[in-house]
Amino acid sequence: MIIIAGIKSEEPVRLVIESAELAGLEYFVFNQGDAHLYDINFSAGNRHHGAWLYASNQTIDLNKVKGVYFRMMDSSIFPDNLNRFRYQMDDASKKKLVFINEVFSNICDILPCRVLNRPNNMNSNFSKIYQLKYIREAGFKIPPTLVTNNKDCVSNMMAQHRNLIFKSLSSVRSIVKPLEAAYLQRMDMLKYLPTQFQKCLDGFNVRVHVVEDALFSMQIISKSIDYRYSGRDGNESELIPYELPTDIKKKCFKLSASLSLPLCGIDLFMTSDGGCYCFEVNPSPGYSFFQPSSSTEISDAIVKYLQHGTAR
Repeated sequence: MIIIAGIKSEEPVRLVIESAELAGLEYFVFNQGDAHLYDINFSAGNRHHGAWLYASNQTIDLNKVKGVYFRMMDSSIFPDNLNRFRYQMDDASKKKLVFINEVFSNICDILPCRVLNRPNNMNSNFSKIYQLKYIREAGFKIPPTLVTNNKDCVSNMMAQHRNLIFKSLSSVRSIVKPLEAAYLQRMDMLKYLPTQFQKCLDGFNVRVHVVEDALFSMQIISKSIDYRYSGRDGNESELIPYELPTDIKKKCFKLSASLSLPLCGIDLFMTSDGGCYCFEVNPSPGYSFFQPSSSTEISDAIVKYLQHGTAR
């Protein structure tokens, strides 16, 4: 059996469920919105830990599960933001929902099975600067980068590199934007919020998804700096399968392994002069955006790895 944990209706979760069904695998969906209907029993000893999940008239020995696809959101913000529109919950049910989600999340860090990905290992994304250390050690180039709340430092960087982009330092998704005149007029506000600035490169984006020993890469053609929000700019993004050079593939696998993230989304940029740069690594990638509607190759690979230990 494998466990698929997250919001059942969310596209990446839904596709993994679909792939498990197509493969004829036994699976259980740990749906966060129903966690108040579940119970968990955990025992700890000197040599053995036991964990059992009781849900939907089932008793699941978590130590016998082969794998867990973990795409759970922060349970502390889950009930109010998502659940109140589905049905009214009493306080006791809300507290239990948060508690069971948190307990299951913690258990996933120590289960003996394969987990994509263990919650603790995803923490590297909370600091983009920390993550850059691993990116560099994997052999990737990094664009000239500045983290500052000093506008004079930004001016000096602009004098050297001319065109810059800027983005948030946190793990919360933010829109990458070019540092244009409208933002330069607001630079006095920078002192309140350290921000990451990078040289704006010339070339195209490539999104890589690693699933343990399998790799999928797509070239993104877009006129927008941040192709994820190209619609806001009145542009479109085109996704094209892209074959990476062997040495770049090896670096991607190395980066995935060094961060202990067998499933990850790696943002690369191929420059017009033949260079390959890496921006960051997403530990819980929304791969469904990059998986054509007629294909389930990434979700199939996820299911294969959880069940068999290989995604190929």
